[in-house]
Amino acid sequence: MITRNIKNYILAGSMCCGMLAVTSSCSDFLDILPTNDVVLENFWTEKADVTSVMNSCYETMAHSDALMRMFVWGELRSENIIAGSNVPNEINEILKENLLPTNPYCNWAKFYEAINRCNIVCYYAPKVQAIDPNYSEEEMKANVAEAVTLRSLAYFYLIRAFRDVPYTKEPSIDDTQEYQLPATPFADVVDSLIVDLENIKEDAVRRYYVDESSNAYVNSSRITRWAVYALLADLYLWKGDWNNAISYCDQVIDFKRKQYEEQLEREGIISDIDLVDSIPIILEKPVGSTLCGHAYDEIFGRGNSFESIFELYFDGSGQSNSLVSSYYMNNNNTLGRLCAPDFLLKDVAAGQNSIFKRTDGRAYESGEFVSSRYAITKYARTSVSYSTQNVSSEKDLKLVKSPSSGTRANWIFYRLSDMILIKAEALIERNQPGDLDLAFSLIDLVNRRANDAITGRSSTLKKTDYVDSQAAMEQLVLEERQREFLFEGKRWFDLVRFARRDGKNTRLVDLCTRKLLENVNAAKIKLSDPNIIYFPYAKNELKVNPKLHQNSAFSSGEDTEVKR
Repeated sequence: MITRNIKNYILAGSMCCGMLAVTSSCSDFLDILPTNDVVLENFWTEKADVTSVMNSCYETMAHSDALMRMFVWGELRSENIIAGSNVPNEINEILKENLLPTNPYCNWAKFYEAINRCNIVCYYAPKVQAIDPNYSEEEMKANVAEAVTLRSLAYFYLIRAFRDVPYTKEPSIDDTQEYQLPATPFADVVDSLIVDLENIKEDAVRRYYVDESSNAYVNSSRITRWAVYALLADLYLWKGDWNNAISYCDQVIDFKRKQYEEQLEREGIISDIDLVDSIPIILEKPVGSTLCGHAYDEIFGRGNSFESIFELYFDGSGQSNSLVSSYYMNNNNTLGRLCAPDFLLKDVAAGQNSIFKRTDGRAYESGEFVSSRYAITKYARTSVSYSTQNVSSEKDLKLVKSPSSGTRANWIFYRLSDMILIKAEALIERNQPGDLDLAFSLIDLVNRRANDAITGRSSTLKKTDYVDSQAAMEQLVLEERQREFLFEGKRWFDLVRFARRDGKNTRLVDLCTRKLLENVNAAKIKLSDPNIIYFPYAKNELKVNPKLHQNSAFSSGEDTEVKR
């Protein structure tokens, strides 16, 4: 909450640090006396105090309350998801588009907790640097850059889910402060986030590990300059600033190219990464291998891959990914709480699926038919191997998946594919001479990797079907994003972004109602309201914050309870 309860968030609970490879032990900051006591100032005396609270910012984002909402807000209402086994009622109600202000997923508390922790780091880090000779100005600015970026990411989730939200960069450190704030408009929040990130981007650390050892790519589990650039590219895409979106994508891609060149110089030969159209990508089938699945293994199985830009790290014990372990397929091959509709994954190998070609490994990596439904296996398998040569049925795939509890699955915010497809979308919308051709080549690159068509096999996409029409290219990039980011918490946000750009919900309505088996017309009518594509404010928030006014699409149902 951004109301009076936010004052308690920084004191709530004891934190178990160690989420990151570089995390130090927690201090007793979260157990000290109330924030208006003199003891608070006594805490902020050395670099370790900043490090401790900075680490707690990451851990708050990795908390199950935050992680669940990242997925529910970003994916659940899309056509990708239906009910699985033992579905909680609050999830089932959202799936049925019966979304009420009393639904627990309208609670945004964990995100404002993360925001306040970041605000506190930004407030105290300069004060500590002034008194601790071991805490350099460069280190302080890097910590502030981390905090600003995590805060911006939290706000970005909030505005995509709720549109207009209470917005502050002031820390809650004094019980006398007033935190009943009105909602700030979506566009104003986007503009403010961009300004903040532009101001700190050069302060962010380039790499935490520079020896290029086996730990080199753990860089992606903390905010680096490239994570800042990735978030800026995304924000500029939502803002409609195509040139800046393209520019920041290019800077991240350039960095990945340099990483590849450094690795190639060091190792002499790289069998599993190739420079394709000047972009280095992990191959689904490394040189010398007869089976596909390697890109999945690296990106989702092991995590912190060469292509990763920023992802939350989970070790499966002290830090467990409760989202994947609860809602995706279980390690005992039983359904999770969520599944995919038949049209999404059925008959792919037979060549009768409208979304995936029979050679598209993403379909086989992402789901599996179990107990009459398609379970979600992306993130929930440590490795996958299969063959897409001469496939006409699933038995031809020679599909093998290594089970996992999902508790160790990292959660990826940005990877190289994001940069490629954000750039493609921005090019399509800019639509200057040559832009559609370049956008097609970028989309085709992502598609070719998935279809093991980097060398030898022909592309599954025909350029002439798309490049003469901006509308056709828009549809293509939206379809490719669905295939590439399936079950990664992005699909609903993609549909919202396109609806905002279209000025109407027609595309969103047509796609999202595909999964419904009953009350389809009623859902279409409901979803046609431009306000209903956002979540309602929680009923409790409205009670404690009189300056917050309910989304008009939900104002008539505030007193209706969701049965637990």
